[in-house]
Formats: sequence, structure tokens, C-alpha cells
Amino acid sequence: RVQQDEMITALASDYRSVYFVDLDTKEGVCYRADTREGALREGDHFRFYDRFTKYAEEFVAESYRKGFLDFINPATIKERLKNDSIITYRYLVIKDGEERYEMLRMAGVRQKSGQPDQQEQDFHTAGAGFSDVDSQTREEMSHSQALGDALAAAEEASKAKTAFLSSMSHEIRTPMNAIIGLDTLALNEKNMSEKTREYLEKIGDSARHLLALINDILDMSRIESGRLTVSHEEFSCSKLLEQINNMVSTQCQDKGLQYDCQIDGQIDDYYIGDAMKLKQILINILSNAVKFTPEGGAVSFTVTRTARFDRKSTLRFVIKDTGIGISSDYLPKIFDAFSQEDSSTTNKFGSTGLGLAITKSMVEMMNGRIDVESEKGNGTTFTVTITLTDSDRTGNDEEENLIRPQDLSALIVDDDQIACDHAKLVLENAGIEAETALSGARALEMVRLRCARRNPYNLILVDWKMPEMDGLETTRQLRAIAGKDDSAIIILTAYRWDDILEEAADAGVDSFIAKPLFASNVLDEYRRVNGKKKLARSGSVTKACLEGRRVLLAEDMMVNAEIIKEILAMRGIQTEHATNGREAVDMFADSPENYYDAILMDMRMPEMDGLQASAAIRSMDNRMDAGEVPIIALTANAFDEDVERSLQAGLNAHLSKPVEPDNLFETLESLIAMRQSEERKAVEIHSN
Repeated sequence: RVQQDEMITALASDYRSVYFVDLDTKEGVCYRADTREGALREGDHFRFYDRFTKYAEEFVAESYRKGFLDFINPATIKERLKNDSIITYRYLVIKDGEERYEMLRMAGVRQKSGQPDQQEQDFHTAGAGFSDVDSQTREEMSHSQALGDALAAAEEASKAKTAFLSSMSHEIRTPMNAIIGLDTLALNEKNMSEKTREYLEKIGDSARHLLALINDILDMSRIESGRLTVSHEEFSCSKLLEQINNMVSTQCQDKGLQYDCQIDGQIDDYYIGDAMKLKQILINILSNAVKFTPEGGAVSFTVTRTARFDRKSTLRFVIKDTGIGISSDYLPKIFDAFSQEDSSTTNKFGSTGLGLAITKSMVEMMNGRIDVESEKGNGTTFTVTITLTDSDRTGNDEEENLIRPQDLSALIVDDDQIACDHAKLVLENAGIEAETALSGARALEMVRLRCARRNPYNLILVDWKMPEMDGLETTRQLRAIAGKDDSAIIILTAYRWDDILEEAADAGVDSFIAKPLFASNVLDEYRRVNGKKKLARSGSVTKACLEGRRVLLAEDMMVNAEIIKEILAMRGIQTEHATNGREAVDMFADSPENYYDAILMDMRMPEMDGLQASAAIRSMDNRMDAGEVPIIALTANAFDEDVERSLQAGLNAHLSKPVEPDNLFETLESLIAMRQSEERKAVEIHSN
């Protein structure tokens, strides 16, 4: 008994005071007394709830008082002790002007019912102990503050890095736009000597190589920030291998290398996975094999299916070369970012040191594995192992060939996270690229960005019953952004929709699909809706003639301005040039109304940038055309944040440099036609 009492005393030494409390009667007994003046003595009986409440009102800091009172409520204690043997509450007390942290612990005491065949009853009594935890709490808070400061610093660094990459992308892509644009125009000239054509083709190759370098850096940034995602699309394995072989065999032939590609065993025609990343992985390794293999050597590429189970297939890709090899010292570092074996090799072959780091990251994102074996002077062997989902497609279904799931992009709008995740999984397993939005407002933002980039979603699935903005109102506002022909909008619902068919059609809904979602139903309905849209489009004129149109071009770099003027002249468009944003605003203000059919606006210019100039034009209340003239951003700023800023400043579209002429012409045709349509409607309304 003495040993037991001593052990209990030792275990209780962490507590300043200990009490036994009855949760039914709210009575308590002091078992270990507080040494402070006025405290209970050992053996004293008291009304525990009243005493603890008075303690809270006198000493517990106001911000913690409600939590303390809730914690000592007998009903709360009983309920929480059902799941946890010990419950705790940490709080701040203020005594004699000094702040200290304390902790109150409650440990339940079960009482037997007295019947051997019955379960233990609920808690009716508990042990309560007060502890001083000031030093531990302040240490934890200090660590937490340090972690919070470190996280804030990391987030600021990430923002700074994103801003730097955006700026770098702009600074590199701007001169590249000039190089590629001039090179393209020059190659179209007639009566050119073969030597000059060869020079121009090499200039184009170098420009594309430079573009690949900046893309590598941006890819690495996306990987580090977690913004690079893996898609699940159905793709043709045979076509992927054919594209790779055509590219690599040409490289080998030009360099005098022997190239051999073999398929070992049975490989299916179609799989589901990320074909773009898989192609990038294999081409990167094969291109390195070609690069580091001297003339007269050989490169081989072997594909094998090593396992198949539960509709999954594991494919092994082996790339082997007879090149210069890799030293054993450098081999462990080969996949490190910016890592290069030696400067002489870099100077000879050219490399950023990012290719294999990106390749390894992409392989791991696809839950694959990459291994390398090499010996200096005796070649290198890379082995990539990837598991893909099997596809039921055989390539013989003509109807399937009309709508290729891997060519589709979809947006799922549903306030239920689980429903969104399920729909995304179903669509991605069918090969459709899918994104999600948990509200109608978020969907509007995402659609607005895609439309600004002239890359709308093919399919938008909208839940009918959503808070704040339901499916019909969401569709109505989506149509105001995307128009009636670009995207198929289908309502996804578990309810009957017969009573709202007319209202839904007025809102712009194309069709309905009943929950639960199946990919086959989505594809069938999309085919039907898309067919109707094609018929509607074929009977209507949606493009404006560009011949004779007048465009205001704001561009501070003369070489880029000359290129764009030459490109626009190919379609008979007249171009007037402003060298900065301020000049563009003045030229628009001094022109007659409806003088310009569109404005092409560079974003980074001296005196007044593109955003400021666009906002200034849109704010000209004295001109009817200020709010209607299409303004198109031509910029190297390609991030979503840049697109959002463009839209907020009143621009209609955001085209990234280098600008594809066809994309520019299509955007001009569409926006000018839309403006003409709105003007006709305004005239009709005025006449009526």
C-alpha cells in the first residue's frame, strides 16, 4: 500500500493539483492540494463545477474563457470521454498581472455494473489535474512562429520566382518572336538561292532550340511548384512510336548512325495515360543518345510489355547507345537539375542540364521508374518502366474516330468535391482531359481564361442543384462568355428535368445527363450535341472578312511591328503603328468613331504599358466605340495571372508570342464578326 501510494504520488508530480469529481452530482474531492494561498486542502469536498467556473471568471484570459467553460461542462466531459481516455484543454491565465499557460486534464474512471455478463457503464466520475505548461507552450509557439515565418518567406520566394520566370519568358520570347517571324517570312520569298535557304532553315532550327530551352526551364518550375499534372487520355501507342521513330531515325541518318527499333512481344494498339509526357520522356532520352554517340555508332530502342493485370499493362522502354558513356563518379548525379559531367562536354554538345532532371520527374509523376547503366567510353543504357491503363478500343470503330476523347477538354462544375473527383476520374479514364470547379463563380473565371486564350473547353458538365448560383444561372452566364457554339454545356443531375426544358434551352443548355455519370453516356451525348452544333455553324456566318480592315498596332519594338504588319498585309489588312501605349491612346482618341476595326496591344511598353493603355481606351465615355472595339493582347506573358490582368483591363483576347498567324487571323475574324452582330442588334432595338 505504501509503495502504491508513493508510485501514485510520483506519477502525479506533473500536476499542480489533483481532484476527483462526480459528473452526476458535480461534487469534487481534493486529492493533491495547490500550494498557493486560499487553495483547497487535501480531503476538502467542494462543488467542482461552481469552483472551476469561478476560477475561470477570475483568472482565465477572456479569449480562452468560453472554451474553458465548455470543457468543464459535465455533459461535454461524459461525451468526449467515450472516445478518448484523457481529454485536455490548454489556456492562458492572468494572475497578479503575469500571464502563464496552464493545462487541465480529465481522465475518465469507469465503474462496473456489478453484473459479470454486462458491459462497462459510461463514465460518471473523472480525475481532474491542473498543470503548469507555460515554458513548453511558449517554446512550441516560438517554433510555430519560426515555421510560419519560414513558410511566409518561402511563399514570397515562390511568388518572386514566378514573377521572375514570367519576366524571363517575356524577355526571351520577344526577340524569338522577331527571329521566327522574320525567318518564316523570308523562307516564303521566291527566287532564293539554296545556300540562303539553308542559312534561314538553320536560323529557324536555332530559334526552335532556344524555345526548347526556355520551355525546359518553365517545365522545371512547374514541376517544383506542383503545377505540372499528369493527364489520363486514350492514345494510339502505334502512332506514338511511329512519330518517335520518324524523328529519331532522321536524326540518326543525318549523323550517320545506325538506328533500330524493336517491339518484343504483344503491344496493344491503344492505352490510357499521358501520351504527351511519355513522348517527351522517350524523345529526350533518344535525342541524348543520338547527341552523345559519334558517327558510325548505333542507337537501339526496344519496347516490351512485362506485366498485365487488372486492366493495367506495364511497358518497359530500353534505349541503348554505343556513345561516349558516363563515368561511374558522375552516374549518381545524372538526374540532378543543372548537373553536367564536365564543361568540355557541355561546350561540345550543348545542354542546360535540365533534360534528364525533367525526364526523371515526369517518370515519377506517372508512377514509373527510370534506371541507367553506363561505362565511360562504352555507351549507355536507359530503362524506363511505365504502367498504363488498358483500353478497349481496337482502332476499327469508325464512329469513335469521329470524336477522339484524347482531343477533348472538359470542365466539371459541382459544389460536391466527391462528385467532382468522381466525374474527373471517369472522364480521364476515358481519355478526356478534365478540370473541376466547385462553384459557378469559379467556373466563370476558368472559362473566361480559356476563352481569352482562344482555347475554349469542348464540354462543360454543370450540376443542376448548387448553392448561390444553380446550374441554369451558371449556364446562362457561361454562354455570355463562351458564346453558343464553342462549348457543349450538359446539365448533370439526379432530378427529373422535364419541367425545366424550355427554361434550360433559353439559358443555353444543350442537353441533360442523369447521374451517376458514365463516360460512354457523356461521349454519346457529346456526339449528338456536337453534330447539331456543326449543322448550326454550317448555316451561319461566324467570321468577318478581313480584307480592307484597319488595325491599330501598339508595339515598341520596330522589328516586331514590321513583322506583324507584314503578316496582316497577307490578308489585306491596313495597319497603323503606335510605338508606345500613350501614343496608341492618343491615336485612338484623335480618330473618328469606328475608324479602327481592332487594336493589337503589346503589354510591355514605355510611357504607358498595354494594360494602362487598354484601360484608358475603355474609359473614354465620350466615344461609343471605346467599349466595343476589340482589343487583343500580343504578349510574351503566358501565365494565368497575366491573362486575368488583361481581362480586367478590358481586353477581349490574350495571344502569346510568338503569335501564330492563323490564330491571329481567326481571332480577328471572330471578334470583328461579334462586334458587327452586336451593332446590328443595337440598330434593330433602336428602330423598334
